[in-house]
Amino acid sequence: MRETHYVYPAIFKRDSAGRIFVAFPDLPEALTDGATEAEAMSEAADCLSEALMNRILHDEAVPYPSAIGRRHRAVAPDPTVALKAALHRVAAERHVTAAEMARRLDIDHKDARRLLDPRHKSKLPRLAAALDALGCGVSVVVAERA
Repeated sequence: MRETHYVYPAIFKRDSAGRIFVAFPDLPEALTDGATEAEAMSEAADCLSEALMNRILHDEAVPYPSAIGRRHRAVAPDPTVALKAALHRVAAERHVTAAEMARRLDIDHKDARRLLDPRHKSKLPRLAAALDALGCGVSVVVAERA
């Protein structure tokens, strides 16, 4: 797995009613809007998180984020969702089942399934340990918003 920053490009465009419409080129199903820039950005982050969780839930591919172009704004999902998306992607790419993950982590099979379940509130250290067991490290980036 390449180094991936789970920050997705979003297009913010004001519509004829004055609301700010948001679309994600990498996730065509992820659409939202807001009355203000701040509301649109907050809604965009929630929408992105929901779209990623839905893809995981339905065992669909989670796309790598494409480059942030000049006409895009960067939007990040909830950190737990980003780690679950990474775990889903790595497990799928390496053909690692929940049972195999449980074996590698020396945990119960149900606990491994919960790590992969986007609806379950997993703790960040557990998700980092699962990614580590699959050969991936986790780093944290804190950046000021533009």
